[in-house]
Amino acid sequence: MEQKNRYTDGALQEFKELIDDKIAKAQHDLELIRSAYMNDGNNGTDDTAPTFKAFEEGSQTMSKEANTQLALRQEKFIRDLKNALIRIENKTYGVCRVTGKLINKERLKLVPHATLSIEAKNMQR
Repeated sequence: MEQKNRYTDGALQEFKELIDDKIAKAQHDLELIRSAYMNDGNNGTDDTAPTFKAFEEGSQTMSKEANTQLALRQEKFIRDLKNALIRIENKTYGVCRVTGKLINKERLKLVPHATLSIEAKNMQR
């Protein structure tokens, strides 16, 4: 039995292309974050004053932690986008998991991995 409350195959294809683009960009960004993390250890401060070096090491630790957080957030974003692709395959994409109504198309363009309508999101507060 066909589910009436869903986006058309054409609309789903548009969302799929949007999400594929976002995944490619997100993976590129993740690579940049990772390479920044890898190159963090060599900032060329070997010959500078010891006080500056201590300060620099502190900021390196901070930036490594920040980079790790960024990388984790980026990995979750990619996972969420890939899950959205699965929902497109299942033709359940864009249906609010709380209300069962279609999520506004504009919201999905901004947050393509959304699983809640604004209405359901506001109910959670």
